[in-house]
Amino acid sequence: MKLKGLRWYIVLLIGLATVINYIDRGAINIMWPYIYHEFGIADVDNKTTLALITTFFMLAYALGQTFTGKLMDAIGTKLGMAVSILGWSLSIALHAFARSIFSFSIFRFFLGFFEAGNWPGATKSNAEWFPAKERAIAQGIFGAGASLGSVISAPIIAILFMAFGWKMTFVCIGALGFLWVIPWLLINKATPDKHSWITEEEQAHILDAGTQTAEDVTEVPVLSWSELLQYRNTWGLLLGRFFIDPVWWLFVTWLPTFLKEQFLFDIKQIGAFTWLPYLFAAIGSVMGGFYSSRLIKKGIDPVVARKKAITIGCVLMLVSLIAILYTLSTLKEQPTLAMCLIGTTLFGFQFLIGNIQTLPSDYFNGKNVGTVAGMGGTAAVAGTLLTTWAVPFITQTSYYSFFVLGAVLVPVTWISIKFISSKKLN
Repeated sequence: MKLKGLRWYIVLLIGLATVINYIDRGAINIMWPYIYHEFGIADVDNKTTLALITTFFMLAYALGQTFTGKLMDAIGTKLGMAVSILGWSLSIALHAFARSIFSFSIFRFFLGFFEAGNWPGATKSNAEWFPAKERAIAQGIFGAGASLGSVISAPIIAILFMAFGWKMTFVCIGALGFLWVIPWLLINKATPDKHSWITEEEQAHILDAGTQTAEDVTEVPVLSWSELLQYRNTWGLLLGRFFIDPVWWLFVTWLPTFLKEQFLFDIKQIGAFTWLPYLFAAIGSVMGGFYSSRLIKKGIDPVVARKKAITIGCVLMLVSLIAILYTLSTLKEQPTLAMCLIGTTLFGFQFLIGNIQTLPSDYFNGKNVGTVAGMGGTAAVAGTLLTTWAVPFITQTSYYSFFVLGAVLVPVTWISIKFISSKKLN
């Protein structure tokens, strides 16, 4: 049997895994403003406790990014992605059995560790299945999964919460990952150079364009973490992720709390409004990928094309965040306008982040791609941890400093990416 366009089935499955990833991780943020009393948490300690739980998740996420990056390079994306999603699906289901903040945090730790594998796994898979001119599109589809997961998670979680309560909500969404593994193992049974379902035309398109195969991987020296840190390219990627990812996580973690405190929303209203900014983000993810891929098809160097897209995304984010700051006092009466401005910010983020995440496959080959991607994810988590703990303190009286923080991080990110050299290293 031959399946035309096999590479697009692979990336769509990865995009679906990312949707599930964000449904699982977003559940606690959506339900937390309405369940923290069940754990004996006072109103004044609400945000600090959520920051603590999020820290367990992010610490594990940081470790997981680096170690699962190595895992993907060691056992391949087929098994690596399966291990990752089975691990996080079991972890999110176990949230239903939490009896204290401690046990909740332990389950959150395992969720973060296994969820981290989705990112280096996707980057490595795209490097295997797509030529350079198509990788940003593939990364954009994968990135759109993150936004789409956030779009649908709010109404799904709200409906499940109101119908079954918070415990069964965790069990229900945990089942999604186990179902995903079935088509993944069936369809992604080999790399494109060996897959029995791939057409000769598609195989030639992938392999003749310089996409990495299993044979390519064995010919490239495997660099250690310390060796990779000797290159400017690596540091540019790490710094870019360190500064820009916290902006995304500011909204992923705190948007439901912001809506409850700023607009006095109940969970039905959060389910009705929270999806809008992430719809903007999903569109931005795909458009960012198409933009850089179109430039590459015109003959522009892939790295130059990625950086142009990153610049556009930074400009959109900065303008949107400044607009929020200037209108914050009036936004209390205009939740729709607030959601649109936040949506434009997240549009810009997703427009650029797929291109940043694609750079490891532009700069490195073979068994170094997943490792560098994982290191970038770890750096992203390190930056996010700092902002996560800052939020409970800077939002005690208003959210003005919250948006100032986001606006400051954007230009620093742009400078970091410009720091990267434009020469491919290996």
